[in-house]
Amino acid sequence: MNKFLTISLILLFATASFAQKAVQWNTFEKAIKLAEQKPRKIFIDMYTDWCGWCKKMDKDTFENPVIAEYLNKNFYAVKFDAERKDTVTFMGQKFVNSNPTRSRHSHELARTLLQGKMSYPSYVFMDEEMRVITVVPGYFPPEEFEPVLHFFGSNAYQTTDWETFRKKFTGKVGK
Repeated sequence: MNKFLTISLILLFATASFAQKAVQWNTFEKAIKLAEQKPRKIFIDMYTDWCGWCKKMDKDTFENPVIAEYLNKNFYAVKFDAERKDTVTFMGQKFVNSNPTRSRHSHELARTLLQGKMSYPSYVFMDEEMRVITVVPGYFPPEEFEPVLHFFGSNAYQTTDWETFRKKFTGKVGK
């Protein structure tokens, strides 16, 4: 019986440890509610089900414990299917997918947040007032994405240009 209890406890702690290192993804609606209660920046991973680079980003980058920890600490992280079919209300306005039965038809909120540049994956960075700071498109391995997260998460974008920040940045990925 003691072996069973010991193994069970090890599995429980291993699961809890892994859960803390996974990105805590929210729905868009939940992130907005959380940000209204306790302001924090919002990070939106704009993806589609058919996007191979989106899946690669999930596996390579978002599963990295350094990336997950930083996202969880500094942002409300959102997974947003850019082709979702339902209605989303944001800032008092309703956004829909105007042709939900059509294959690969984008949602109005995705088009609005991406400013019409429908590229997947893309990442929307929003400030604590829920205003779009910028959109960053494309796949990034963890060591290249870490400085991007810090640039916006630390508010460095307000005082420093990207190239200067990137050159001085020392990350934790791969260490």
